[in-house]
Amino acid sequence: MLTSKQLFAARYGDDSLPAPAAWSPVIEHLLNHRSVRAFLPDPVDDDQLAAIVAAAQSASSSSNLQVWSVVAVREPARRAKLSELAAGQAQVAEAPLQLVWIADLARLERLTEMTERPDGALDYLEAFLMGAIDAALAAQNAEAAAESLGLGVVFIGSMRDRPQEVAELLGLPPKTAAVFGMCVGKPDPARPASIKPRLPQSVVLHHERYSLDAQTSGIETYNAAMARFYERQKMNVRGTWAVHSSKRVAGAETLSGRDKLADFLRARGFDLK
Repeated sequence: MLTSKQLFAARYGDDSLPAPAAWSPVIEHLLNHRSVRAFLPDPVDDDQLAAIVAAAQSASSSSNLQVWSVVAVREPARRAKLSELAAGQAQVAEAPLQLVWIADLARLERLTEMTERPDGALDYLEAFLMGAIDAALAAQNAEAAAESLGLGVVFIGSMRDRPQEVAELLGLPPKTAAVFGMCVGKPDPARPASIKPRLPQSVVLHHERYSLDAQTSGIETYNAAMARFYERQKMNVRGTWAVHSSKRVAGAETLSGRDKLADFLRARGFDLK
């Protein structure tokens, strides 16, 4: 087990950082997170899934509308197809459980039909944002719960690369869309994952007013921390973290098909007014 100082240092890639005096088992658990991309074939059983979903449902939800759902995919052939649709990421097929998190306005639309009430607000961008935010909050709880059970997870944003095919594969009705996936399974000890450093708090934490200029020094510090991480992990990353990140937003061609998301969502019944 890593000490609080070791965990804090690992999270920021800086061995000189002291851990804060404020500490708890929950904080320790959260700082231990690492994205797992190598899994054993051991199944995630129904009791584990039920506990994970209960934790997900314990997350905050806007106005208690609970405009999210999750599709649990265990069938190997369906996981293999999801892997193909998610840029061929092998861990999607390898992990025994794939959780696909859904922004879900279909259930709320059904409620308005049942109660014979209007539903015009569902056509606005705010409604889709509520679904995406609720799904993200729920999934973060699910991640922490899964890890507490000795499981590993990694989020899969590439479920948005070919969203129509994902929707068809999972039988999603109109006014629903997959916002991301999550691989869940027992980590393979022969292929361990590491804690990836995050930006210094001086970059993301602002006091009273936001400042871009105050972030420059912290970004340079982070470039150096990530260079050390890439070297330790034997990752062939060209350029600094800042260069790598900039490449990801260079243009529509870097979005792997997600530049068409707005058109897809409107076709799915999200008007996004």
